[in-house]
Amino acid sequence: MKVLGMIKRTIRFKDMRVLSLYKSLFRPHVEYCISAWNQHYKKDQVLIEKVQRRFTKMINNIGGKTYEERLYCSKLWTLEERRNRQDLIEVFKICNGLSRLKLNELFILADNTRGIRGHSWKLVKFRCTRYCLSIFSNRVINRWNQLDQGAVDASSISAFKGWLDKIRVTRMGFFMD
Repeated sequence: MKVLGMIKRTIRFKDMRVLSLYKSLFRPHVEYCISAWNQHYKKDQVLIEKVQRRFTKMINNIGGKTYEERLYCSKLWTLEERRNRQDLIEVFKICNGLSRLKLNELFILADNTRGIRGHSWKLVKFRCTRYCLSIFSNRVINRWNQLDQGAVDASSISAFKGWLDKIRVTRMGFFMD
């Protein structure tokens, strides 16, 4: 809220160009190491999303619209969507050896001999208590297993991000819990 207040006090005319300030001053604080500390409680997610709601209300010409309309006009994702997207990017890095973490340290690949639908990088999900559901290696598996074969076979991280952008357009709500 302090960063938001600083932007509000120092910038008089807040048009779409103020988004660059928001992206460079606010989001790094909220998204730092997001795969490790993703919020477990809904109340914490709501509090963080509230800051983005308040920011989008400050932008001239879109302040009177609904939150979803403001996000669409400003080409922003909800912070929940961004967290879930980042989780998928992290799994992509792990599966392709682009991370210090090894695939077998966090996940087990599903046995593809049984004719599993979808892609060839399906991960096995283990039963656990409700407390461990928010751990990275558990919360990301369902969403990862719903991806298309083209997405998991992407040649680079930027190509994978492009696939995720396409999925967001074609399957609304895919990145929401």
